Amino acid sequence: MMMKDRKTTFLKSIYIRGLLIGFLFLALFSSCSDKYAVFKNLYQFKSDGKKPDYSNLNYWAAHPLKWDPSDSIPKPLRKEKRDTLVDVFFLHPTIYTMELKDSSLNADIDDPYLNAKTDYSSILYQASVFNQHARIYAPRFREAHISAYFPKDTLAALKAFDLAYEDVKTAFEYYLKNYNHGRAIIIAAHSQGSTHALRLLKDYFDNKSLQKQLVAAYVVGMTIPRNSFSSLQMCEDSLQTGCFCGWRTFREGYKAPYVEAEKEFSFVTNPITWKTDSEYARKKMNSGSVLYKFNKVYKRTTDAQIYEGVIWVKRPKFPWSFLYSTKNYHVGDINLYYVNIRKNVGQRIKCYFHNQMVK
Repeated sequence: MMMKDRKTTFLKSIYIRGLLIGFLFLALFSSCSDKYAVFKNLYQFKSDGKKPDYSNLNYWAAHPLKWDPSDSIPKPLRKEKRDTLVDVFFLHPTIYTMELKDSSLNADIDDPYLNAKTDYSSILYQASVFNQHARIYAPRFREAHISAYFPKDTLAALKAFDLAYEDVKTAFEYYLKNYNHGRAIIIAAHSQGSTHALRLLKDYFDNKSLQKQLVAAYVVGMTIPRNSFSSLQMCEDSLQTGCFCGWRTFREGYKAPYVEAEKEFSFVTNPITWKTDSEYARKKMNSGSVLYKFNKVYKRTTDAQIYEGVIWVKRPKFPWSFLYSTKNYHVGDINLYYVNIRKNVGQRIKCYFHNQMVK
């Protein structure tokens, strides 16, 4: 794509970037931000040339060859039978929200606080949803700063996202060469991670030989344009494999300005029914949410219904939820449906291997 076209595309899609402004793991899903400073001393590594070296486990936020927060299991779920039949390649959302250190819009790959924050927010509260059935690989990458979504310099912002994606590609290619060995794969991501995941799916899976190894892709928290892929299809139910699903969560009756600006409805999945129709899923069908207390599973927190490219829900019910007045539930896209996702991963994996046997 020519730079002029990319600039136009970027400007047209800038509305989706507003989702990230609500990235409040600090307040809702992982307590206060000061707690991350406690872990800074665990991240005192330095790279050559300020680039991630994926042969070094330090540059994986999650990896099967070390313990990391993605291995954590909420206490009520610890009796579940576990297996590692597939691999999950997980891309975390925008964590780099603090003040810019310099003119660069990309994160320092060796920043101790940022790495601690990544691991004890997204990796703990999001990537862990996959650990019942999979080995989790989550690369560190030089993510774009949140301000890149509201740029004064559009070309600089595009370059920041390109640099982040180059790291993601490098990590994925290293994973394929050194760890995959033909194993089935799940691609999973949230927010900025989903921006990169869509490109990754297009470059490596869509109408490519690797597509046959794809169990499913969970591309959450970003719009999924209708022209995203030529071969990959939207998952239509809870059992389909080799497909993708995704959603964005808002209070019933609310449409954010950037949603209003969309010229076509995004692909969207109901994360309770796993269908793409407008069927209403009641709270009793929500198997459990993992919110600000990792070891507490809150059941029946909210419902879900697809409406014009997004998920509409009633105000979630959890302790002190009456203080949570926002209508944009971007921060809870995964956490509100934590147990439902966890169960669905197992369902799709079972179907994937069944389909492989009958071929």
